Amino acid sequence: MTLLSWHHANRTELAQLLPEAIVVLPVGATEQHGPHLATGTDWILAQSVSEHAATLVHERSPRPLVLVPPVPFGASDHHLPFGGTLSLSPETLLAVLLDLARSLHADGGRRLVLVNGHGGNVGVCHAAAAAASTRYDVNVAHVDYWRLARDCDVPVPGHAGAFETALMLAQNESFVAERKERPDPPTGDAVDDVALHTAESWQRIDGYTDRPELADPATGRKWFDQVAAALGDRLLELAEVL
Repeated sequence: MTLLSWHHANRTELAQLLPEAIVVLPVGATEQHGPHLATGTDWILAQSVSEHAATLVHERSPRPLVLVPPVPFGASDHHLPFGGTLSLSPETLLAVLLDLARSLHADGGRRLVLVNGHGGNVGVCHAAAAAASTRYDVNVAHVDYWRLARDCDVPVPGHAGAFETALMLAQNESFVAERKERPDPPTGDAVDDVALHTAESWQRIDGYTDRPELADPATGRKWFDQVAAALGDRLLELAEVL
């Protein structure tokens, strides 16, 4: 079946495809990722894994797949104290996602998949998917790409730790600067089965987690390929149920 990039298509092509298509929208962030990792990490990875997944499975998909340019800004206020961050408030991000879903409906689209690449967006994406489905009669799925990772022996997703650093090394090693050894990395606050958010915990870990110096490109490519293949499988499943 067809694989189309929205921004490369014209209105006639989109009008023909959208009523039956699965539209894939990567949602990321532009925020500090420690002293060593590119600020665009979250949207770069969300876009890359979405594109690779769609490329892998579009010929087997019973529906056309349409890739939308990524939303490069997310709910990242908790990173503002470190610099290098361009953040939307959660309320603004929710409004942006709902406006995009409204636009998709006006264009004739009926099926949307949000591929999220930032932990701070999780709740907003969930809320947007639920609201869009009732307000605009668009069937919406939401997946956090890192939840598709398997057999990783490091914290997933962490934040600018070994997992994200390895994935970015696999994309382009120029995205990753020198990493200092962290033999005994500090940890944030944690309570079993409770999501705990404090500004102090981010300061304690200097805005990034675990041990990014252990990341390497080969492992990053293995993890990336695994996640992209799993997302491709999910797209095939969603083509049957959305």
